[in-house]
Amino acid sequence: MPHVIRSTLWLAFFGLILVAWWVMYAMSMDMDLDLLGRPGEMGARMAAMDPRMPMYMPMANFGPLFSMWAIMMAAMMLPTMVPTLRSYEDLMVSADGTRAGWLGVILGYFVVWVAFAALIAGVQLALLYGGVIDMLGIPKTSLFAGILLLVVGAFQFTRTKEMCHGVCHSPMTYFLGNWRTGFQGGLRMGLGLGAFCVGCCWGFMALGFVGGVMNLAWMGLATLFMVLEKLPQIGHVVTKPMGVILIISGLAVLAWPYFGGV
Repeated sequence: MPHVIRSTLWLAFFGLILVAWWVMYAMSMDMDLDLLGRPGEMGARMAAMDPRMPMYMPMANFGPLFSMWAIMMAAMMLPTMVPTLRSYEDLMVSADGTRAGWLGVILGYFVVWVAFAALIAGVQLALLYGGVIDMLGIPKTSLFAGILLLVVGAFQFTRTKEMCHGVCHSPMTYFLGNWRTGFQGGLRMGLGLGAFCVGCCWGFMALGFVGGVMNLAWMGLATLFMVLEKLPQIGHVVTKPMGVILIISGLAVLAWPYFGGV
């Protein structure tokens, strides 16, 4: 019976990830966007809308934006939890971990990312009404995109990134130092792990404002890298090279208006 429960919960977990990506895909289709976030005729009209116009536009209102980002958090961040949940399962054998605690870890982790979704939805609205991005979250100037790439790339070399990534990369160490039993204990640990995860990965979410927040290929690539960062075998060797790539990309984006036509 425990094996059946374990298999059922893992299938539900991966099913939730698939549903989140399907919803993101359905939203992009409703907005007439392809997988690269490029708008068709209807999408182009939506991108060109002025958010200050006296009419209801979902992407210019907090509620729909928050819902979109919350779904995106589930699609992008739940896959990165697999090493963490496997570590907790190891402690279910050697310590007094429970399946309820396992579920608590997931819930705590997701609560933190939903809070981040609310924050970044507010940031998107501020950028939209400030004329920095369009209705689809695509930057209107290469200056903003280039600076954002440089900032996120430089962050890969900071002490904060190193500390947060250390926890995400080695969740077993976090569990051993902060062990709590039962569902409430799992929830507390999940909240802590979620906070470190936000500290580690916020930049890759913010990069949605470079490729477009509805660019599923761009966000899928970010998800893949965040998963690689957390793999025990290779996670510690990919962080700084990605920082170099992002910095070079930022410099290229900033230089393109001056040398692109040469």
